Amino acid sequence: MTIVDVPGAKLHYDIRGSGPLLLLIPGANGDARPFTALAEHLAPYFTVATYDRRGFSRSALDGPQDYSHRLDTDAHDAQLLIEHTGHRTATVLGTSSGAIVALHLLTRHPATVTHVVAYEPPAVRLLHDRQRWIDFFHQVYDLYRRSGIAPAMTLFRERTFTAPDARAMARAMDLTNPRIRANATYWFEHELRQYPTTDLDLDTLAVHADQISPATGRESSGLPCYKAGAELAATLNRKPIELPGGHVGFATQPAEFADELRRSLGHHAP
Repeated sequence: MTIVDVPGAKLHYDIRGSGPLLLLIPGANGDARPFTALAEHLAPYFTVATYDRRGFSRSALDGPQDYSHRLDTDAHDAQLLIEHTGHRTATVLGTSSGAIVALHLLTRHPATVTHVVAYEPPAVRLLHDRQRWIDFFHQVYDLYRRSGIAPAMTLFRERTFTAPDARAMARAMDLTNPRIRANATYWFEHELRQYPTTDLDLDTLAVHADQISPATGRESSGLPCYKAGAELAATLNRKPIELPGGHVGFATQPAEFADELRRSLGHHAP
């Protein structure tokens, strides 16, 4: 097990490959394991770092937490992990809420970041129907508090993602597994309502626009995370990149996703 101590937590991380550093930041389940196949396909070209975000899976909390500034903490963790690897900077792929962390990392610690691929960030405040989605996330949370994880996750998946994505997520959501139940609970309490409703620092992101590739899943068209990625691209005057699959295409089509991601990064990697 590879651990880096950060204030209030111990981050579990893995390193594969060699070359310029590529940091993968996971989304809602906070767990690096869905990136395993993608990381293996990228390792011939990059030093690929994957990690569990604090509070999820193998990255245990071991001190006081400031949940009112949790996104700042997540971004700082990523900065400390990059520095811990011995690399001065990293290209960063963040998926889902991990994309919001990656964008915040660029705004708060720009010297650490070469380039960010923000894959389907659930940044619903960018959308014209933002209040509909803010209300929906609160509805899902209220259902979780009334009826538990399973019905709330079913509602969330069915309303937010494609049917193939929802089925893939459901297969991975084995609620008899204590780790998965703990991850879901932590996400419901500290991320579901908070990260999608974050006001991105668009002024600072615009300064670094040439370091950002908003990205969407080819099969996600019309769904909120796809639309948020497209709106981010339009706001920053960037051409979005489309990658194979839907919201979890990195897990369902890892070889194809890795190949197209690598090509898209060709002129950004140091």
